[in-house]
Amino acid sequence: MTEVVATNETILVVGGGISGMTAALEAAETGKNVVLVEKNPAIGGRTSQLYRYFPKLCHPICGLEINLRRLKSNPRIRLLTMAEVTGITGAKGDYTATIRITPRYVNANCTACGDCAKAVDAEIPNPFNYGLNKMKAAYLPNKMAYPMRFVLDKSIIGTPDADKAKAACKYNAIDLDMQEETVQIKAGAVVWATGWQPYDANKIQPYGYDRFKNVITSVEFERLADPHGPTGGKILRPSDGKEAKNVAFIQCAGSRDENHLRHCSRICCMASLKQTNYVEERYGNEGKSTIYYIDIRAIDRFEDFYAKVQANPNVSFIKSKVAKVTQDDASGDVILHGVNTEGYHRYATPHDLCVLAVGMEPSVKGAKIPAEILADSSGFIEADPANGAFFGAGCASNALDVNRSVQSATAAALRAIQVVNRVAKAEV
Repeated sequence: MTEVVATNETILVVGGGISGMTAALEAAETGKNVVLVEKNPAIGGRTSQLYRYFPKLCHPICGLEINLRRLKSNPRIRLLTMAEVTGITGAKGDYTATIRITPRYVNANCTACGDCAKAVDAEIPNPFNYGLNKMKAAYLPNKMAYPMRFVLDKSIIGTPDADKAKAACKYNAIDLDMQEETVQIKAGAVVWATGWQPYDANKIQPYGYDRFKNVITSVEFERLADPHGPTGGKILRPSDGKEAKNVAFIQCAGSRDENHLRHCSRICCMASLKQTNYVEERYGNEGKSTIYYIDIRAIDRFEDFYAKVQANPNVSFIKSKVAKVTQDDASGDVILHGVNTEGYHRYATPHDLCVLAVGMEPSVKGAKIPAEILADSSGFIEADPANGAFFGAGCASNALDVNRSVQSATAAALRAIQVVNRVAKAEV
């Protein structure tokens, strides 16, 4: 076990998405030492997988680039990637965290030249694109990855592909002897910012995500629309590559449902409203979107954006909880069945593609956090004095959009700063 130099005046931030980056930067820029832990090979989280933000429809590269620049230039932040917290002991002002670091098999000599990827034959599903395409087993996590360093997938270690990657590297950056490490960190406070994950659409059986290729999730659709995504920004349906010009969006797919997620996932309506723009941008007036909804919740006073989409003649709204989705085997079209509650008309409407606006749930639910904390029935961390100096941030604390996640992370950082300030005073 390796001991990392850290004290109880250090703040531990778990999760390197937009919330974790924000909390780490806010704390470090007030003079606090921070250890930022991320389980993936690069930071940025799900925000880095977005094509555009709502309501301005700008690319997240702007906000992320600023944060990355701040993070790179701040010596008070120590970043550990491919790392997971396996245990936290102690109490407010005096925690010890145990962290497991998975080998990357690529060291700091890497220049991201890509020669290792060219030498490797094996391919693996691309997690950045939610498995919609494949990538080489020697890979750069994404175009904006930080650290800007390749990774060798563990599946090729001990195979000829690993040897090919090592032989191709001119900088001696491939280290096939890297081993898993365990480190311990002392910290006065913990900001838990492990983010969210899309609800498992396979569980929503009536919608056929596990049976029909042309039923996809909203996060997958986001990657399809991105020019850097698996189809180069073309909205193509998975079954046959046909252009999807007639797209259905099903709201509350897994949210507000006692059989799935009880809570409203907050971002889903705005995400679908945003994504109707992708269809129209790609196909003009030939691109048609239909939103099937219970009610539209335009969070954070985005009513103007909703009204703009609602006025678009290429977008239709059907007030209905879709009962089921079937497939026309001849055409590959998906058929949505239900009752339009405005007039109570039954419908069986075909579409090229069906997008499920899946709900948000915490990536690490309260019961699975390696510390004794209080969480609500959905697994979100409670703001409770009983949690000591363990603070939830972003989507670890609630279903939030990017804007509110940043606000939440700033608040968590301020609380953590107060704790370590008291620790410092007590030691004087």
